[in-house]
Amino acid sequence: MEEGDLTVSLLERHAGLGPDDRVLDVGCDLGRVAWPLAQRLGSRGTYDGFDVVRAYVDWSAANLGLDPSRFHFRHVDVRSRFYNPEGSILAEDFVFPWADAAFDLAIATSLFTHLLPSTIERYLGEIVRTLAPGGRLFATFFLLDDGIRGPAREGVTYPAFSHPIEHGLVHDAAVPEVAVALEDHWVLGRLAAAGLSATGVYPGRWRAGAGPSYQDVVIASRR
Repeated sequence: MEEGDLTVSLLERHAGLGPDDRVLDVGCDLGRVAWPLAQRLGSRGTYDGFDVVRAYVDWSAANLGLDPSRFHFRHVDVRSRFYNPEGSILAEDFVFPWADAAFDLAIATSLFTHLLPSTIERYLGEIVRTLAPGGRLFATFFLLDDGIRGPAREGVTYPAFSHPIEHGLVHDAAVPEVAVALEDHWVLGRLAAAGLSATGVYPGRWRAGAGPSYQDVVIASRR
């Protein structure tokens, strides 16, 4: 759970995590954030996580021992060539199964690094819809800027990104969702178009330098 502990520490430091927050975890994996988050949320705080991998969701619900009245894990059968190739829902059509303004904080760690641009636009739109005004987004990316674009193509970074796509580069041309790097100006533009204001960008260690986490962290708030 070391990665989850780090994420929650960054949520407290940069995303204003509070004990009463209603939290949405987009791509919750094996409860990596849910468990340490449970130690910070108070009795009024809630957590909803979803993932396209049913085994992750089933394991988290059965094994983490969290209060089922406040911590919910949901499987969504969204198609992903890498994680859920037989999924029945196209990612571009996916509607989050929650009401408007249902959450104060959305978390998307190691999610947008596996999504293509058209899907990212859809997910950002749904994140904004389900965030309350003033709600925050904590998300990680592989961001391409002038300093890292060349090294990423040349294999200096890990992952390396040598195959071009619209708005970025991918690690594996055959299965692009394995690892996706996106132009930083495109990401910031899509955040703004969705109704989010970026309040912080923190470069990650994948660039072969120092950073608060391995991937690049972006903090944004709903206008």
